Amino acid sequence: MEEKLDFSLPEKKQKKSFIPALSVILLLVLIGLTAANFLKPAYKGSVQQATTSLSEDKVRELASKLAGRNLYDRAAKVWQDYLAVAEIPDAERAKTLFQIGTLFEKAGQYEQAIEYYYRSEITAKLSELESQINAHIKDCFQKLGKFSALRYELMDRTSFNKSEQAGSKIVAEIGAEKITQADLDATIEKTIDNQLAGVSLFMTAEQLNEQKQKILEQYKSPLAKKEFLQSWLMQEVLYRQALDDKLSEEPETKSVIDDIVRSALSQQRMNQELAGKINITETDLQTYYQANKTRYIAPADANDPNSSDRQKSFDQVREQVISELIGQKTKDVQQQLIKQLMDKYDVIIHNTAFTGADVK
Repeated sequence: MEEKLDFSLPEKKQKKSFIPALSVILLLVLIGLTAANFLKPAYKGSVQQATTSLSEDKVRELASKLAGRNLYDRAAKVWQDYLAVAEIPDAERAKTLFQIGTLFEKAGQYEQAIEYYYRSEITAKLSELESQINAHIKDCFQKLGKFSALRYELMDRTSFNKSEQAGSKIVAEIGAEKITQADLDATIEKTIDNQLAGVSLFMTAEQLNEQKQKILEQYKSPLAKKEFLQSWLMQEVLYRQALDDKLSEEPETKSVIDDIVRSALSQQRMNQELAGKINITETDLQTYYQANKTRYIAPADANDPNSSDRQKSFDQVREQVISELIGQKTKDVQQQLIKQLMDKYDVIIHNTAFTGADVK
């Protein structure tokens, strides 16, 4: 029997394609993400609604409990959440905003406190709150050490001309930039803060503010302010020209900047160490004075033969005792820290390399 040859080509077996399956998976993921994003605001809103669904009396009770445990910022947050959803008259809202301000002030967050005092009086002018807001804002600016801002604040609040804000007078211009009296005073204060940064570690807030006010007195006259402004403008235009010249990209400048950064960081690290370990009490001062009384003796009057060496009292030499004790403790802390860091980083000094040098 004659065999017939089959010249037909075999059918190709189709490979399974993963593209449709992958597309389906990606589509499902996309749907899931879209749904999650869609539900997220609703979920967040529902949580906020759940935390603020309490009545005003209950919110007040919760905030009072938190404040009673010195959790003032959390108590403020309770009232913030309440105001976010509550529909209350402006007068009641202003009172609540004032309450939030007092909580932030108790928490030591003076800038936020000032903001909420402002919010309160902007929301509604209430005569029963006016004097309290004035007093609280004054205290907050004082505690922040922002004395020029406080001065302008008081000028605004006592001025009959409400159209012009105190400190808004322009004292200089750099191109389109205008520098006001308030800007100048703020720059002066910032410069003083930088000058006091080194000694602020050993001062209380009251002592620091007292010292700052003494220095501010030097810039009280218009002439002193003008001289400071001229000096600052000279530095500012030089700085701007250096930026235009791309001076900061030059190798020599980068080297200088690196040295400045190195010095500033090392000094800041030492300051942190000193701030954490130097705490001088009144007892420390008295003890140091008693142990070193012979150092605080006034010499006898050479024109009076009956006089003798007089012992200075503690009150007479108190500032000197403070300075000497701070110096002694600072030296001790510095030496201890440097020794620890030398050991940590395996520092070795090869004294024999210094031939002829007087080394020990």
